[in-house]
Formats: sequence, C-alpha cells, structure tokens
Amino acid sequence: MGDKPRLIARVTSTLREKGGRVLFELLVNFALPFLIYNYAEPYVGEVRALLASSAPPILWSIVEFWRHRRLDALSMLVVSGIGLSLLAMLGGGGVRFLQLREKLVTGIIGLVFLGSAAIGKPLVYELARATKRRKSEEEAQAFEALQVHASFRRAMMVMTLVWGFGLMADVALSVVLVFTLTIREYLIVNPIVGYGTIGALSLWSFLYAQHARRRGEERRATALAQLEPSPDPQAG
Repeated sequence: MGDKPRLIARVTSTLREKGGRVLFELLVNFALPFLIYNYAEPYVGEVRALLASSAPPILWSIVEFWRHRRLDALSMLVVSGIGLSLLAMLGGGGVRFLQLREKLVTGIIGLVFLGSAAIGKPLVYELARATKRRKSEEEAQAFEALQVHASFRRAMMVMTLVWGFGLMADVALSVVLVFTLTIREYLIVNPIVGYGTIGALSLWSFLYAQHARRRGEERRATALAQLEPSPDPQAG
C-alpha cells in the first residue's frame, strides 16, 4: 500500500473513531471562548471577558489529563501546559498579553522540543515511546530497539526539530495577528492557525515517518544482499 491510500485510510479511521470527540473539542476550545467573550465583553470589559473565555479550554485540559493521567513525558507536557495556562490566567495583564497567554505555552513547548534536540535527546522519540508504552510494554521495547539504526536516530532528530521550529513559527504568526486583528477576529483566526499548525505538523510527521521507514528497509535489504556470498562461476 502506498503513502496516499495509507494516509486516506488513517484519516478515515480517525474520523470514524474520534469524530465526535473532535467536534466536542472544537466546541470547547473554539466556539465557547468566542461566545463567552462576545457575551461578557459589554458588561465586564475586554480583560475580564478574555479571562472568562479562558475557562473552557483550561477546564478541558484538566479533565483530559485527569481521565488519562500517567507520569510520562506526554503527561508532563500536558501538566506543564495546564500550569502555565493557569499562571497566565491568574497573572492578569494587558489585553495583548492575555491574547498571547496560550501561545506562551506553545512557545515554551517549542523551546523544549528544540532544547531536547540540542542535548541529543529528541523529544519526539520520548513521546513516541510513551505512546507505545501506553499500548504495551512489548511494543515499547520493540520501538526502543530501533535506536541501533543511525537512520532511525536521525529521523527522530529531524522530526523533533521540525516540530520545534513549527511551533515557534506558530507563536511568531500569532504575535503578528494579535497586533493586526481585533480581539473578536483573533478569537476566530487563532484556533484555526493553531489547529492548522498541529494538523500540518502531524501530516508531515506521518508522511516523513513512512518515507524514513521505507528508506531504512531499503538500506537494510541492500546491506543484507551485499553480505550474501556471490555465486561461484566455476560451480556446476
């Protein structure tokens, strides 16, 4: 099966299994903040309305972590995001700062990706291993065994760097949008940019992983072929 049919099958399966959850998440993280701000702003002003609009996404993050809590790299990122969001919310500040409070979390996570690559411990590998371990210990061990291959380590590093720079680019674009759009426009556009960034990075990661896996299999097949003894021309 080629990359395109595999991708279509995966997207279809994901929509079938998680379509309802995705719609509910969009309601909590996109529609509710916009509606809350529109309703509250005439009565309490821009700053308090923005603070009120933060409640649904933060509560969603807390509930999701409570449902799936585990002490691993993925959980630590979720907890850090919740903590930073709460600090930004409680800290108050001006309208522009409050608009960028969520991007503070995104920026810090982007820096964590880049920092992990800089010290030779790519975060994509840690997150993938945590996901495998959630499924089964055998699957996690099989994934860890791939570290002996240089191409696998390089792929983990490349994916970590792309995610780091991608998240930082998302933050930079949001800073520009904050100073060029009205608050209502930003509340509409920002989630689209955020989900679009995550979607694009996820799609690229899937395609790149498929390409890297295929290249690795080809290299291993070539190496094995070179190790096989050549046929003796004198034989027969």
